[in-house]
Amino acid sequence: MKLLLDTNIALWITTGRRTLPAPTRRVIDGAAIVMVSAASVWEIAIKVALGKLDVDMDVLIQDFAASGFQKLGVTWEHGRAVRDLPDFHRDPFDRLLVAQALVEPLHFMTSDRLLLRYSPLVILA
Repeated sequence: MKLLLDTNIALWITTGRRTLPAPTRRVIDGAAIVMVSAASVWEIAIKVALGKLDVDMDVLIQDFAASGFQKLGVTWEHGRAVRDLPDFHRDPFDRLLVAQALVEPLHFMTSDRLLLRYSPLVILA
C-alpha cells in the first residue's frame, strides 16, 4: 500500500504529541511507501507563523526524513483535481490532500471523519 498522511498524523508521529492506536500504527508500518505532502509542510509553516503551532520547521523536516517519509510535491493535476471534489469539506489543505490521493492514487490516512465521504482511498486513523 502507498500511503499519504494527513498533516496532523505526520505531526503526531514525528513529535510524539499523540500516541496512535495500534491498528493505525500497523497500517503505517505495513505501508510500502509513506508520503507527506508539500501542502502539509506549507500548512504547518502557516500555523507556526501565526503562532498556532510551536514546531521547529528545520527539525520537523529532518524528522520526516528520519521517519522514512517520502516527499509528495504539488502538481498542476493535483490543483485541477480540487475543482472536481464535492463540497463535503471546506479546508483547502484537506481538499488538496484528498485530491493528491485520488490523482496518484494513494490511500490517505486522516483523523477527520468528514473526509471519508470523498473516496474509499481515505482511511480513518
